Amino acid sequence: QVQVVESGGGLVQPGGSLRLSCAASGNIHSIANMDWYRQAPGKQRELVASVNRANNIKYADSVQGRFIISTANAKTSVYLQMNLLKPEDTATYYCHITGLWRPQYPVSFDSWGRGTQVIVSS
Repeated sequence: QVQVVESGGGLVQPGGSLRLSCAASGNIHSIANMDWYRQAPGKQRELVASVNRANNIKYADSVQGRFIISTANAKTSVYLQMNLLKPEDTATYYCHITGLWRPQYPVSFDSWGRGTQVIVSS
């Protein structure tokens, strides 16, 4: 299977910045889509940003103009640069990656990280 691990969360003041990282490992054949989701206490999980194989990028309206999603050249890592952070951005952020891996021949995978916590507070 493909393992996904996020890092980079922490405590930051309003207006500050954080950079989240997500690395996929395993016998990856190809990546189809990479997403960042977040979930705050008492709220539903929401899609924050997404990039697909064609490099089409989408952002939630709430983060448009503040967050930037990007990938490494190998496209096995995805990053979320978070700027001008607001208290409303406080949540656990999850990386979600889909694609194909090779146990022997290409098979689809759909993997989630365990999450990294972001707290925006003064």
